Amino acid sequence: MADPKIRVLDNGPLLVEGVTCVEDAEGNTFTVNPEKTSVALCRCGATANRPFCDGAHKRAGFSACDRASG
Repeated sequence: MADPKIRVLDNGPLLVEGVTCVEDAEGNTFTVNPEKTSVALCRCGATANRPFCDGAHKRAGFSACDRASG
């Protein structure tokens, strides 16, 4: 398996690639489809399926185009 990678999508979620598990602050595991190669985590706060993205950022008008400063 490749090293995990997190991509910050313009006006959208964090796309996490190469992980098989997502845990909450208490160590409880969220159900993640093992056949998926990535998982999208919400960063707008409008999703009904926290912590996962459900596309609500589009309706909420979420805007963020973060860039690394190198």
